[in-house]
Amino acid sequence: MKVPQRIQPLVDDGLVDEVLRSLMSGKEAQVFLVRCGQEIRCAKVYKDAANRNFKKSVQYQEGRSVRNSRQRRAMGKRTKFGRDQQEQVWQTAELDALNLLAKAGVRAPKAYSCVDGVLLMEMITDADGDVAPRLNDISMSAEQAVKDHSTIMHFVLRMMCVGLVHGDLSEFNVLQDENGPVIIDLPQAVNAAGNNNAKSMLQRDVANITQHYAQFAPVLLDTHYAEEIWELHEKGELKPDLQLTGKFIFPTEAADVDLVLHLIEVARLEELERLRDE
Repeated sequence: MKVPQRIQPLVDDGLVDEVLRSLMSGKEAQVFLVRCGQEIRCAKVYKDAANRNFKKSVQYQEGRSVRNSRQRRAMGKRTKFGRDQQEQVWQTAELDALNLLAKAGVRAPKAYSCVDGVLLMEMITDADGDVAPRLNDISMSAEQAVKDHSTIMHFVLRMMCVGLVHGDLSEFNVLQDENGPVIIDLPQAVNAAGNNNAKSMLQRDVANITQHYAQFAPVLLDTHYAEEIWELHEKGELKPDLQLTGKFIFPTEAADVDLVLHLIEVARLEELERLRDE
């Protein structure tokens, strides 16, 4: 096929020898199958901010560190330079996350490089060497569902141990190869300690995955892994090989409504002040 414009620089530099076909197009990127020497890999071409359809992306960027103070100021003021830097941070976030997951022992595609908004990474295959299916495209026994759900909960635990929450985990962002689940699509991964939305994102990730597997094993609906993991995180007791139970005792005391309303008002005033400074 004709080489997409964004991939042409990688061809010119010898990183890609041939573009075979388009694999899929999503809300934040388009993925192509490419040949690199004797290997078939994936080239993920990130869409720019104007064409990206990822909801509430600002929530995902909170807590991402930028070492250069000039870049931080520009990003905070939303200047053109700052927006360009923010886009660069977004495009390299998945490379950083995949490298962290590899060290943490989480099954995910191997990342090779990210050049000008194009991420080169491993192609995950099934037993026949074809592109591995997404979780939403397969069915399974109750026994397999319980086993694979446990595997993904352990992946979520290990991600938290290196400070990451996937942020968009679902049956559409998990591949199934002959050895089990593989986590994909991480440009929106958030800093568990530095993002105020991390807990709710963790809960949503776990709920999405649990509801999918519960189609095959309804017993999973009675588990509470997100709450268990978050409590261990807050206590500083997370360990990569910790045996999770899926059990959690919810507090019974009434919520402090006055405190909640106060925090909402503080957040509102801070947002008004931020808007006045722009």
